Amino acid sequence: MEPSEVVYSRERRVPTGRWVAIGVGALVAGAAIWAAIHYASGNTVKADAGSEGAIPLVTATAPGLSPVTATVSFTGTINARYDISISTDGETGRVSAIYVEVGDHVKAGQLLAQLDETILKPQVERLAASLEESKANAALADAEYKRAQGVEAAGALSKEDIEKRRSAAVTAAAEVRIAAAQLNEYEQRLGHTSIRAPADGVVLTRAVEVGQIATPGGTALFRLAAGSEIEMRALVAEQDLPSLAVGQAASIYMTGVEKPFKGKVRLLGAIIDPQSRLGEARIALQPDPLLRPGAFARGEVVVGKGEKPILPQTAVQSDEKGTYVLIVNADNRLERRDVRAAETTEQGIVVASGLTGQEKVVMTAGGFLRVGEQVEVAAATGKGS
Repeated sequence: MEPSEVVYSRERRVPTGRWVAIGVGALVAGAAIWAAIHYASGNTVKADAGSEGAIPLVTATAPGLSPVTATVSFTGTINARYDISISTDGETGRVSAIYVEVGDHVKAGQLLAQLDETILKPQVERLAASLEESKANAALADAEYKRAQGVEAAGALSKEDIEKRRSAAVTAAAEVRIAAAQLNEYEQRLGHTSIRAPADGVVLTRAVEVGQIATPGGTALFRLAAGSEIEMRALVAEQDLPSLAVGQAASIYMTGVEKPFKGKVRLLGAIIDPQSRLGEARIALQPDPLLRPGAFARGEVVVGKGEKPILPQTAVQSDEKGTYVLIVNADNRLERRDVRAAETTEQGIVVASGLTGQEKVVMTAGGFLRVGEQVEVAAATGKGS
């Protein structure tokens, strides 16, 4: 029968040549899929003509142990350790003069700004004069009372007159104290028109201009970094907080600045934010003109050094059960080994637990292999090979 001949059955006509072509195509496609699986990622398949199935040829390496440094990384902002807001204490007034600018170093008690005092000064002067008058009256009343006491034995004055003079002396003395208290009150009010630094430090902000009305409880006129102390307020992941401790050295990096700033962990927060799952850490820093409050920064703290296996990213896989690698056991069969990855470095993924470093770990194409499958190891390069 010629290849182009069509054979008909009793019920249906079937083109035999077409079925042959379809069968050959299916076999070719199946072979291609099988080869793709067993040859993926550079692995080759070795098969004997008499064997029932081909054994994948894989590359496995014992990674050994490499020195690694465990670090905790975080981000945050630069802040003044003691950020003091300065405004007028008790007087509303118009600003008449400003004596400092942002960045100035000031001493405790130094004059920062002055409010208008043209109303309070005359009142203070009036009360000062009233106090002097009260003192004079008190001195006169006291003298008259003492003279009355001197002639009391001779009977020149009645007891009633003597009592009146004593009462006048007491009243005059009380008026002196009232006048002194009033004068002190207005002197204090006059003193509050002078805005002074409460401590040594650096002026961070100035939010006032000459002519502006300053009111108690209003917008702060100045912000002062008391003692010029600077710190970083960092947000640290919940799982990293237990690794930190007060006193640990830290390296702080800022955008546009090549050198790191050295600091120490000063304080660890007592709570974890339930929404972000972050806690606070405060890093004390040495004062530096480049450390400007409000600037974004990132930091690192070395929390440990040791030796851990390091694997390429292609060797580490994950599924719903977690992170794992495939290892070749003594029978040349694949086993799943659950691992915990610590961090990713330029050399690869640091394995914190799950491996000793002596296991033969499949380095590539693990996704195309099955647990329990028999394989043949092509090479075991690297540490521990």
